[in-house]
Amino acid sequence: MSFLRKYNFVFIGIAIIGAAFVAGFYLGKGEREITVVNEKGEPIKSGEVTIRPSDVQEYLGKDVDFDLFMTVWNMLKKQYVDQPVSETKLFYGALSGMVASMDDPYSVFLEPQVSEEFTESLNGRFEGIGAEIAIKHELLTVVAPLEDSPAETAGLKARDVIIKIDGESTENMSLDEAVGRIRGEKGTPVVLSIVRVREGENEALDVSIIRNTITVKSVTWEMRDDGIAYINMRNFNTDTTRAFKAIQREVIARNPEGIIFDLRNNAGGFLQTAIDVASAWVENGIIVSERSVDGITTYSPTETALFAGIPTVVLINGGSASASEIVAGALQDYEFAYTIGEQSFGKGSVQVLEDLPDGSSVKFTVAKWFTPDDRSIDEEGITPDEEIELTEEDFSEDRDPQMDRALEYLRNKSSS
Repeated sequence: MSFLRKYNFVFIGIAIIGAAFVAGFYLGKGEREITVVNEKGEPIKSGEVTIRPSDVQEYLGKDVDFDLFMTVWNMLKKQYVDQPVSETKLFYGALSGMVASMDDPYSVFLEPQVSEEFTESLNGRFEGIGAEIAIKHELLTVVAPLEDSPAETAGLKARDVIIKIDGESTENMSLDEAVGRIRGEKGTPVVLSIVRVREGENEALDVSIIRNTITVKSVTWEMRDDGIAYINMRNFNTDTTRAFKAIQREVIARNPEGIIFDLRNNAGGFLQTAIDVASAWVENGIIVSERSVDGITTYSPTETALFAGIPTVVLINGGSASASEIVAGALQDYEFAYTIGEQSFGKGSVQVLEDLPDGSSVKFTVAKWFTPDDRSIDEEGITPDEEIELTEEDFSEDRDPQMDRALEYLRNKSSS
């Protein structure tokens, strides 16, 4: 079980856009009859017409009569019990169903507002308070406020236990519900009642926070006292390449003994950003290949490999997906890094986002990715060189055996 699935911690203000659309026609297993209606919406009498799934499947293979679409549209407009029926809702619902018929969880139709939020998420900007939270010991707990965020400015601290949100108790509240209550529009307030258990306090303290636009740094780093550089990449967004280039120069200037590159819970981002990041280690060859209806496209390094030859450990888990898997897979195939953690997510497909005139957009799959050794990333993921699970108990007690093993590995490397 992956770290992401177990604990599902999130940044407040990050819009997680999930899409699970149900196709308009579900056939199921075996043969079962389907109710047929006439143009007036009246069921045809039993025995007059019988359509079975096999018949429908055969029909769908023929030319489509688009008059049927308008027939159903008009039935709903005139006869649906709850009137009036929104034409916009019908239209967007039809587009959503059409894309969903591809049976691909990554192909979705995004209505204008959701499309705008999705685009903003790719730029690393969100509206909220800027804090990372999780459920620890069955309590809603602050993992950390983001730097220069409203949460930090208001005095929120790591390990603060949130017992109320705007007066509502968080007891038995799911993480998703808590996120929904705390997240909100810029300029609006939210009051969190917190207890500082870490400091031995028992009295609740009300903290009022004004929500704002949050810009999440996609990559940060620190040089440890033992000479090991720790780089944490949260996503592969529009600003990641620029930020990562600056970090590379800073790391090289410190002459590190080794590098820990943390891609845990990094859900990915842009393909080109993944190529740019992997180029820090890969000097020649293919970083990833892409297979589509047009054939095979290969991607090679784009930057100077400043980290080439520096002992590196890549940390991954079940929340490492997409661009994270491209980078981890390339470094593993070339043996430029030792991979520690848990099996990655297995999201090895390429989506394009096409904007539509009304502000909506459609995101759909156009290709699949393969590592330099021709391993499929999609559904399979990256298996770490050394599998170490981070358990629920580890998380609750602030232990990180994956990080501990990475440090041990690099120390042994430098002394050998």
